[in-house]
Amino acid sequence: MKSLPELDRFLLCETPSEWIAAALNQQDILLIDHANCEKKAAATALSLMFRYIEHSDLQKKMSRLAREELRHFEQVFVIMQQRDIPYRYVSASRYAATLRDHVRKQEPLRLVDTLIVGAFIEARSCERFGKLAPCLDEELAKFYGSLLESEARHFQDYLVLAMGISGEPLQARIDYFAHLEQNIILDADSEFRFHSGMPSLNNQMAEINYADVAEASL
Repeated sequence: MKSLPELDRFLLCETPSEWIAAALNQQDILLIDHANCEKKAAATALSLMFRYIEHSDLQKKMSRLAREELRHFEQVFVIMQQRDIPYRYVSASRYAATLRDHVRKQEPLRLVDTLIVGAFIEARSCERFGKLAPCLDEELAKFYGSLLESEARHFQDYLVLAMGISGEPLQARIDYFAHLEQNIILDADSEFRFHSGMPSLNNQMAEINYADVAEASL
């Protein structure tokens, strides 16, 4: 599936084929953690609405985003039920927490950084949907393909809000988080999650030809 040019410019690296192989081998964890990510995305949007009521554009964009993310959760949950995948606890990846650890504390810098982090989370989600879709069964491929447009819009909404609230150019701050995000994606992770990095040697991996996965993702 062809990637979106704006994502190629925003993200500094592609999802490694090793991660795709792990996702195909652990589709139950993929769907459970995807469901969790959708709920967290909705919760983040609602939290921003409550915390920053003075920003009318943020209220409108985050309200729409929260509704869409909850709808996506419902869709993932239905697929899990149809496939007899129990919705059980899985720990969160370090991805979002690591990015948020670098958010500045003083307002409005805190809000600007939070919005930039939101943009990276949505951009990486969108990129991974695009990478996974050609490798999945017909139902999941269609579903993940259908998410690309909304996730790309969410990424752009976060960036537009950050630009509107910031009183200074954002590129240096975007570059800062871009390099941090790249390091997380390319570093080894001991557990597979939707936003995890490279599978470590301790991970249970699918015996799959990574070159074939990479070719299918183009």
